[in-house]
Amino acid sequence: MNDPYMIIVRPVVTEKSYAHAHGTAWKASGKEGEVNRWYTFEVHPKANKHEIREAVEKLFDVKVMAVHTMKVRAKHRRVRYQVGLTRQWKKAMVRLTPQSKAIEGF
Repeated sequence: MNDPYMIIVRPVVTEKSYAHAHGTAWKASGKEGEVNRWYTFEVHPKANKHEIREAVEKLFDVKVMAVHTMKVRAKHRRVRYQVGLTRQWKKAMVRLTPQSKAIEGF
């Protein structure tokens, strides 16, 4: 997979991801004044961390410090008498270096 548009499916913008992207979330580092900018994306299920890093750096012209990935499991949902599952997808949380500019759209 060489095309970055195939690796990064969409940004995930929720209240929690917005707080992590803008440095208003709780900081586990313990250093005052340090802003941890974590951006969350839905990625291709077979993409690995190296491909995700290269795709984000190429698409948004930033420098990536860390990439964390996780699989979001399907959940059981019921609509009237039908029982089914939501879809399963892969989520990547990308941390930018302090020198990188913020990604627009978050």
